[in-house]
Amino acid sequence: MKADERREAILSQLKDSAAPISAESLAKKLGVSRQVIVGDVALLRAFGNSISATPRGYVLERDTGMIVRTLACCHSGEDMERELNIMVDNGCIVRDVIVEHPIYGQLTGSLELKSRYDVKQFITRNLECEAQPLSALTDGIHLHTLLCPDGEALERVIAELKQAGILLRKEDA
Repeated sequence: MKADERREAILSQLKDSAAPISAESLAKKLGVSRQVIVGDVALLRAFGNSISATPRGYVLERDTGMIVRTLACCHSGEDMERELNIMVDNGCIVRDVIVEHPIYGQLTGSLELKSRYDVKQFITRNLECEAQPLSALTDGIHLHTLLCPDGEALERVIAELKQAGILLRKEDA
């Protein structure tokens, strides 16, 4: 298979998949190394394809018709699972986490969390890797981009995050 055919196959796989696809999985299906897939995805991005790398694999961004909002939050590491569950329990997708780093500027981590199962897997992987969340760089202050099915879902998330003391208030900033 030629390189351009392989890249078209990668795009096709991503278009047909509702879930993220790992580089390893694509490599096995296409009979190449994981590094070749990483390079192909980089080229596909350079050609204008909106491909995101999530902790569970690649996804092709689609117009979902959902409301997109960014919320500012602040909490300790112990409240991360609670925060994410509030968001997904109300039907929203947690697209990413963003922090403002004093040297590097904006740092974004793609999440694409849609359910409690996704949240649990993210938390488990975090614990297994003994990794610090991005918000540890900013004393717990961070942003999340949410995709919500409607305004009511967004309002429920905001209300529950306020009640939990997680939503960043202007006077806290």
